[in-house]
Amino acid sequence: MTSDIRVLLADDHSLVRRGFRRLLDDEPGIQVVGEACSGTEAIELTRKIRPDIIIMDMSMPGLNGTQATIEILKFLPGVGIIILSMYEEANYVRNAMRAGARGYLLKNASEVDLAAAIKDVARGKKVVDPKLQHPLDIKTESDVDLTPRERQILQLIAEAKSTREIAALLELSVNTVAVHRANIMDRLNLHKTAELVLYAIRNGIAQVP
Repeated sequence: MTSDIRVLLADDHSLVRRGFRRLLDDEPGIQVVGEACSGTEAIELTRKIRPDIIIMDMSMPGLNGTQATIEILKFLPGVGIIILSMYEEANYVRNAMRAGARGYLLKNASEVDLAAAIKDVARGKKVVDPKLQHPLDIKTESDVDLTPRERQILQLIAEAKSTREIAALLELSVNTVAVHRANIMDRLNLHKTAELVLYAIRNGIAQVP
């Protein structure tokens, strides 16, 4: 007998988590083993319970879904992460998949079969919401060769986090964050924080508040 697919739910809204749990509890072969209300908590719980699949909301306080995905895959590369998002733009999909997610579903699409997506990803498939018709291989500004860490820091800068806040969230020194920030500005040929914010939003690296 095959074991159940162990799922962690990560969303900052308790009602959303409760709805997903109720849906998945009725699904044979799937077991919800934990819930997280932030990207940081998702990372901590993943270390403890080692789920097979994570349902990850893109927009969460602190480290968001894309940020948390990057961090989790550093220590648990085999986990399948499905991003749930309100954003249909190709840049958001591309950035999530580039971070290592194996699925991208629209959060407001009532017809999405979450259980089927979980089973597909558990079998090694990639899942993208059928409503998203954008080709993911179109090059954009964001194809400038930023490292995953630089993309994380750029996103947090765009979310108005200070250098100290970024250092605390990513467990880095303030000086390391400052060096990354300088490298990002140099690589993108940008010179002001406002320009970094505009770039990040335009390329789907950060969400519009």
